[in-house]
Amino acid sequence: MEIVIGLLALALGSSGGYFARKVIAKNQAGTAEAKAVRILEDAKIEAKKHLVDAKNKAVEDLEEVKKEEKKQREVLRNVEHRLDVKEQKIDSRISQVEKEKRTLENKANEIRKVREEVLRVKEQQVERLERIAEMKKEDAKKVLLSLAEKDNKDEIVRKISTLEREKKEEIEGEAKDLMAIAMQRYAGSHATDTTTTTISIPSDEMKGRIIGREGRNIKALERLTGAEIIVDDTPEAIVISGFDPIRRETAKIALGKLIEDGRIHPAKIEESVEKAREELNRRIKEAGEAAVYDVGIPGLENKLSQLLGRLKYRTSYGQNVLLHSLEVAHISGVLAAELGLDSAIAKKAGLLHDIGKSVDHEVQGTHVEIGANILEKFKQSKQIIDAVKSHHEDYPFRDNYGLIIAAADALSASRPGARKDTLENYLKRLRELEEVVLSFGEVDKCYAIQAGREVRVFVNPEKIGDLDSLKLAKKIAQKIEEDLNYPGEIKINVLRETRSVEYAR
Repeated sequence: MEIVIGLLALALGSSGGYFARKVIAKNQAGTAEAKAVRILEDAKIEAKKHLVDAKNKAVEDLEEVKKEEKKQREVLRNVEHRLDVKEQKIDSRISQVEKEKRTLENKANEIRKVREEVLRVKEQQVERLERIAEMKKEDAKKVLLSLAEKDNKDEIVRKISTLEREKKEEIEGEAKDLMAIAMQRYAGSHATDTTTTTISIPSDEMKGRIIGREGRNIKALERLTGAEIIVDDTPEAIVISGFDPIRRETAKIALGKLIEDGRIHPAKIEESVEKAREELNRRIKEAGEAAVYDVGIPGLENKLSQLLGRLKYRTSYGQNVLLHSLEVAHISGVLAAELGLDSAIAKKAGLLHDIGKSVDHEVQGTHVEIGANILEKFKQSKQIIDAVKSHHEDYPFRDNYGLIIAAADALSASRPGARKDTLENYLKRLRELEEVVLSFGEVDKCYAIQAGREVRVFVNPEKIGDLDSLKLAKKIAQKIEEDLNYPGEIKINVLRETRSVEYAR
């Protein structure tokens, strides 16, 4: 009985558990379904919201596009309007031009008809005159000219002379106008170089250091540079004297370096002079390149421009040759342009016309011949070479460029203030005077002073005695009288200096 009751209880418990699990599962399924429905509703709501936003954005973009389209249409309408206005103006101008063309054609036809009528009447008159005079036109012309010449010979000669004079004055006036135009369009500075250069020094104590013990420093500097170094009572200044501007400039640069360095002795002097020469060569090159750039001549050889730069340290009658060459180049360019010629050729020939002066002290011949040889060596054009050859009329003029260069050269040299002939002649007289004195073997060195009215002659005391000094002075005076022309008189001052040095110990 108990077993039966236990089995029944087991069966009832199993059935109850089954039904309980079924109820729980049903409740859980209902909850998940409700959750899914809720998620779906939320998604629909969010989708509707995004759809509304997208529609609003699309509407805004469409409105913006419509506004931009409206603006572009307005711009196009304005452009079309302007084009229509221009087209109307062009059509009106074309109509006016065609009308003027028809008017001109009608006038040309009328003129042609009148000309034909005049020629016809003229031929009729000539034929009528020939019938009346019973001679041809050429014969009548000869007779009339013969009678006119016979009756009015003096008048004709006077008329021809008057015409020649008027034509000459007219040509001279045109030439003066051309020169005036050239001078107005180029206003270059002029430079008058002297034979001395003054250098400032920090103090007079530096003078003693430059002179050195027994003058060894100043002698070394003079020997290496070829210039005279003058140390006098002028406060804080030293004067460099010399006829050669390159030597004088070398001495100036070297002395400036020595003063700046402070160490002054023969070895340092040699080093400074060598550096000065290198710096001067660089300045010469830069001066040549600057001149070529100023005139505007592309493609000029470097060696030729360097020769051109050397003209910066050459003078002619006190006028700097490089500045003179630049002036001639610019004036030549203006004259060539006014005459309808190639101004570039004229400028180049003007710049190079005195190139021979850069080496005329090293090569025999005139600067014209030397310059022509240099230009031939550097393969310059025949027009340039011919113009350079003829600018002093040593050679005949081959074309108008030679005439232009000669005119520009004369204009540059003769304008007021360009040159100082008296200074050049003065320097030439001093140079010749010193050369005559130095031709005597007993003379060590000499200086022409007092504007050439006195010569101080320094002799070697080992070669000449006191009595011989007087004889030498007379010989020098006689030589000067024979070889030189000079106003007044020249004092010959022969100086013989003997030094005896001894040390007390």
